[in-house]
Amino acid sequence: MKTWKILSLVLALCMLMSVATFAGAESAADLPRTETVYFGGQQWGTVNSYSPIGANQNNAMAIATSTAGTRTVMFETLYMYNLLDGSITPLLADGDMEWNDSQTEVTVKINPAAKWNDGTAVTADDVVATWDIAVETLNGTGATYKDYVAGVEKVDDTTVVIKSVLTEDGNPANPLKIKDFLVTTYIAQKAWIDTVKERNNGDTTAILADDGRDAPYTGPYGPYFDNDQVVAFVRNEDYWGQDESLWGKLPVPKYVAHTIYADNAATEAAFRAGDIDIGQIFVPNIQNLWLEEDLPVATYMDEEPYGICLTMPTAWYNMNNAVLAENTALRKAIALAVDYDRIIEQAMTNQSPSFSAVPRSMMNPTDGEQAAFDHDAVADLQWAGNDIDGAKALLDEAGIVDSDGDGWREVNGEKISLNACCPNGWTDWQAAMEIVADAGKNIGVEITTLFPEWSTYQTVFTNPDQTEYDIFMYSPDGAGPSMPWGRVRQFLSSDFLGVQNNWSGNWGQYKNDRADEIISAIPLTTDEEELKALYTEAVEIYLTEVPSFSLMYRPSFFFAVNETIWTNYPEAGDEYNIPPACGTDGYGIRCLYELELVEG
Repeated sequence: MKTWKILSLVLALCMLMSVATFAGAESAADLPRTETVYFGGQQWGTVNSYSPIGANQNNAMAIATSTAGTRTVMFETLYMYNLLDGSITPLLADGDMEWNDSQTEVTVKINPAAKWNDGTAVTADDVVATWDIAVETLNGTGATYKDYVAGVEKVDDTTVVIKSVLTEDGNPANPLKIKDFLVTTYIAQKAWIDTVKERNNGDTTAILADDGRDAPYTGPYGPYFDNDQVVAFVRNEDYWGQDESLWGKLPVPKYVAHTIYADNAATEAAFRAGDIDIGQIFVPNIQNLWLEEDLPVATYMDEEPYGICLTMPTAWYNMNNAVLAENTALRKAIALAVDYDRIIEQAMTNQSPSFSAVPRSMMNPTDGEQAAFDHDAVADLQWAGNDIDGAKALLDEAGIVDSDGDGWREVNGEKISLNACCPNGWTDWQAAMEIVADAGKNIGVEITTLFPEWSTYQTVFTNPDQTEYDIFMYSPDGAGPSMPWGRVRQFLSSDFLGVQNNWSGNWGQYKNDRADEIISAIPLTTDEEELKALYTEAVEIYLTEVPSFSLMYRPSFFFAVNETIWTNYPEAGDEYNIPPACGTDGYGIRCLYELELVEG
């Protein structure tokens, strides 16, 4: 028989085996409720792909990468990140990563117990092939890390070396981003990657679009079935992670599933009814569910803000507007006058700490990030908001006054007229921008709100030359190994100046040469005191120059649980140190190993 015919038969058999894998059930009715954990707020629409090397998978339970914690239900990374304390724990890796003295290379061992669901060992060849296909296709991994990872080389069957891209002076481009790479990149099987390349004739577009339903996986769950109503995964009873070198046991639920709801309202109703066990949803005044409605609902914290806030939706000043770019006093006065407590109460229903409780910087409220800078050194620069008198005094001192008596201040004889923008329908953001506009009115600066549709908004704020939006909202990133450096860079770095279709940072196009020097120095600084001094200086620049101002702290994950069926979820201060990361992300997946059925 000709080789191509044999290959065709093998591929057909693989596809039949894949279909069989997905034929275990057809609906949620086939999933025993006391063996299934249901998730909510993550999967919208039907699954496109199960490929860990593809694009546009729309498969939230299987594929969701984030430096704050990559989802490892089906596919696994070399390491797991814990957003609570910034720790990095081996997953497929065996022991800690080992850097050379110059931080140009990091060596990673692979756990010899790690196996694919087909029973074969995870090897260095798999790690190398994963990186090679990322570079070849410029998938999410390749596009994100090509400027930092020069290559991945095999040392032996269970050892790889990740080599850094070098700068002109021979320094590593950024060791922090290599840490991100190690906690976000799904490892795919080399043999399967070769199969995908062959069946798509090496065409990168086709490789990225491959549905990947035959993809081998190393995680605790594999595909069970999916349709336009539900996506379900079944536990791999032979999962390698029950080895004592990792968890020492299997996760408790036999199935994990996600019903596909039409919208947030339907998702919230299902959560209230107990049809969702773990909800990644924002429920306004969530405390009323247990205080007033007596529902068996809990959050990570019993008291406000109920969860861990990792990011901070921010109002960015457009430096293409000369009035804003040339008048620091104006920028700071508006920021001083905003009533942040009102934003937190109305937009977040107090599911955010106040700026009195966690004074503003560029760091999120986690202990690790708050320890990165000297609080006393910047205390005089911080503000909690609603300081109308202070804002007016600042403007008066700068000569920004109302000279014609119409109630509005002018710069060089011209009335200041600004807009405050965010996408229409993003109700909590819209409420925040209305409060920003009110702050302007209170200090004699005209600010009107503008709420375009997202489809329009995204094309404007990502355009570095835009002059349509003066004050506009977007969020920097949350947690991760490269934080808070990554967020400082997003707030201040000139790397993003003039970048078209800019989704990465510094959306206001602010420039500060000293800030750029600090941002370049931080990744290569290993002395803790020097590092703290650099972060402190960066915060001083930010609070003095005010190129933007954060409006609230916000969870990257809204972690709410309904304990009708399952209990023993992670709680703040418990013995497990499990982050409230959807029960599935980074070290948060340990949640599935500690669950217990509710008695009765």
